[in-house]
Amino acid sequence: MQTTIRSSVSFAGKGLHSGVPATVTIQPASVEYGVWFRRTDIHDRDALVPARWDVVQKGRLCTKIENSSGVQVSTIEHIMAALAGCGIHNALIEIDGPEVPILDGSAAEFVMGILNRGVQELSAPVRAIRVLKEIEVRDGEAVARLSPSDVFEISFHIQFEDAAIGQQEKCLNMANGAFVKELCNSRTFCRQSDIEAMRENGLALGGTLANAVVVDGASVMTPGGMRYQDEAVRHKMLDALGDLALSGAPLLASYSGYRAGHALTNKLLRELFARPDAFEMVLCDEDTALRLPGVGVRRSDIPAAA
Repeated sequence: MQTTIRSSVSFAGKGLHSGVPATVTIQPASVEYGVWFRRTDIHDRDALVPARWDVVQKGRLCTKIENSSGVQVSTIEHIMAALAGCGIHNALIEIDGPEVPILDGSAAEFVMGILNRGVQELSAPVRAIRVLKEIEVRDGEAVARLSPSDVFEISFHIQFEDAAIGQQEKCLNMANGAFVKELCNSRTFCRQSDIEAMRENGLALGGTLANAVVVDGASVMTPGGMRYQDEAVRHKMLDALGDLALSGAPLLASYSGYRAGHALTNKLLRELFARPDAFEMVLCDEDTALRLPGVGVRRSDIPAAA
């Protein structure tokens, strides 16, 4: 069955890149509503922005969406990953500023809020997007790919010069609450050498050692170090789930990323939907629905490190 959150839940904090404080509230929504954002601080034009692949704006460091009236919401990938990872298909996300709060740099607080409120089943079956043909996009050495699969899988490979990260790879079947158990508390990360350049370009203005893992060569500058030895690649998988959730329905596919980021994953979705022969919409039978992300998750599945 399709789902929504049982009752509203709010979160407050600063945006990672803008540094602007905002409160975001996830509201229940009806069957076939999908996921929409509403800017509650906008009153002179359309304030509703669909959480959809075709309204994503160009950018590498976060995912930003914009409606036809020029209303934007940025850094949506973590809250979108939380919704997808908890199996929420319909929600209205109200926000009183331009950027979703970064909180601790992961999706764990969003997941805890959702699971504390509970997931409400709705009286309609889930539709999924079944990938029928392999789709691949590239940007230099970076590659993102969707391949046919009966279950939703994510695999990722990253490679950084900093020894604190180095080369990492991981693959997960996203069924059975894998996102909540394995990925939701992995935090965004950056290199110390990149911070000054980002701030000179008006980015990372709200970034601190409390909401990002900062590395410098072999050293981890963030107090407490990494939550996992491979926290960086886990976070890239978290981001990928959030960006793929903009497809508008659960995917039956295997996603693989090699040095991929937000822009390349969105380019992959655009390529998929430009190829009508490469996918089909299907009504999920009971067995298929049970293998979708989020089915059966509980608050106790959230890692203690969150």
